[in-house]
Order: sequence, then structure tokens, then C-alpha cells
Amino acid sequence: MTDRAAWDAVADWYHAWFTGIVLAVVARRGPADAAALVFAVFRRQQAETFLPGLRKLGLDRLPPAVAAARYHYLSNVIGGVGVEYVEESPRKAWIRYPPPRWIWPGATICGIPSEVNAAMLHGWHANNGAMLGCPGLGFVCTGQTVDGDPGLEGYYIEHDRALAEQDRLRFAKHEAMPRFDPAAAPRLPAADWPPERVAKAKRGYAMTYCRTALAAAIDVFGAEQAGALLAHAARLVGMQHVHATAVALGATDFAAFMVALAAAEGDSARAEPQPDGSVVVTREGIALLRGLDAPAMLAAWEALLHGALAGWDRFARLEPAGPHAWRMSPA
Repeated sequence: MTDRAAWDAVADWYHAWFTGIVLAVVARRGPADAAALVFAVFRRQQAETFLPGLRKLGLDRLPPAVAAARYHYLSNVIGGVGVEYVEESPRKAWIRYPPPRWIWPGATICGIPSEVNAAMLHGWHANNGAMLGCPGLGFVCTGQTVDGDPGLEGYYIEHDRALAEQDRLRFAKHEAMPRFDPAAAPRLPAADWPPERVAKAKRGYAMTYCRTALAAAIDVFGAEQAGALLAHAARLVGMQHVHATAVALGATDFAAFMVALAAAEGDSARAEPQPDGSVVVTREGIALLRGLDAPAMLAAWEALLHGALAGWDRFARLEPAGPHAWRMSPA
């Protein structure tokens, strides 16, 4: 198994958890709370990654509308997301996410209300002008896949006047993005973005969404309720995805799965058989939680492991065995 295959498996694992978190909130708390969470996730992630990302991609000196649209295009290309781009002028640039949508994969898109998807646009796209110091920059959404449109699309446009906050995002479904020409699209500088760096960044793309969701959910719902919601989603995702992920990681037993998963996330781990037949798995760290200090986050993340073991062997047990260590006991 190549490193890239393992990194892709981790990306899929955390991508599923992120989507599951949003669906769990829709199902258990309703669309309004799910929209509040999605808004908080995207606004928080924008604050942490947008301006540094512009600099990394060499976009920070471009006109605001072009810089914003190219950022979305290139960052999503890195994340493995289907995306299209059309630049009409220095003051107007389109971005489009054709189906199938990465963020709501497969049939999960059927469970995403329109206002939850729109919260993503309110949280990030509508705020790019404020982040760039360009109060006249707004985003016009011309379609949402969750509404049955053939993709999420819209354009950044720089006006000659400052926009009020409520005017930074508007909807205009009578407009449509021109046909995409891949040959005219922006490209990552090959020297700066070799395949290995892109593959690692794809893994980080999915993991960052989960990391941000952990912190944002605590802000929106409080630690106790957020922890319960995210742990519920984690347990379900672990049960549903453990076998496919184990195959992708080349793991044939659960301890090997835990070690391989940790390694693919960038953390070293070891499995030590015990005299009583149990196995203790110890990680040197948890990359997803590094720098975050909230017991609810750790408990929610651990629910991925508990769900995975339940899907692997419902009679086995997983118990704490020290910092970043777990004892797996057979039935």
C-alpha cells in the first residue's frame, strides 16, 4: 500500500465524519441549528485559513474578486473537490461546484436543507470582501445543488460602493455561469506543489473540516451537547466505514487498523499484545486534536474508534489504557 492510498483513506474517513456531523444536527436539532453550525464552521475556518492560503497560493496581489474565486478553485482542487472557474473581468469571477458534490457525497445530499447549504455561503463567501479589506466585494449565488440545480455556482463581483452586510450575498437563479474551459483555468505551480504535497494537503483538507467542526460545535451548542452530537455521528460513521477504511489501509485486524490509521494521519503508534489476550494500542499524539484542549472533543473523536470496533466485532471492548492509549479486549 502506498502512502498516498493511506492518506486518501484518512481523507475519506474524516470527510464522512464531517458530513455525518451536519446530518446528525439536521436530524436531531433541526435545520436552523444545523445552519448555525455550518455558518460557524465556515466563518471560523475562513478566519484561520483564507489569508494564509492566499499567500501560499500566490494570489494575495490579485484583484479581490479574482483572488477570492481563484482561492476557491485552487484550494478545492487540492482537496480533491470537483470545481470550475471562469474569469469574466478583474472585477467579476465565477466559481462552480458541479455534481457530484464533495461536501454532501452520494445520497446524503438529499438530507441537506437549502438553508444549511446557504449557511456555508453566508459563513465564507459573503465575508471574503471583509477579509480582503474590499467592502464592495460580494458573492451572487446562481444555483444550489441541494435545490435541484446542476451545481453550486455563483460569482464574486466588486461593486463601486461599500455593501451592507446583508447585501454581501444575494441569490440570482436566472443567471448561469458560462461554460468552463479547463485549459484556461488557474493551475498550481508544479514546482511548489509536487504530487506528494498535494496528496498530504488533500488529507489535511478533510481533517481540518472535522477539527473546525469540533471547536465550532462547542461554541454553538456548548461542550456537553456538542460532544454528545458529534460522538453520536462519530459512532455511526465508525461502524459504517471501518471495513472499507481497513481494506484501504491494508489492515486485517482491529489493532492493526488503529495503528495504520494513526500512521496515515501523521502520528506514530504501536500495538502491544498483553498476557491476558488483550492488545494495548498507543499513539504518540492525535493530529486532529493537536492544540485543542477540550475533553468533549477527545470523547467525540474516540467515538470513531468505539463505533469502528462495534462494526468490526460487537463483542470486543475498547477501554482507556493511559494517555492516547486504549486496550482492546476480545469477547
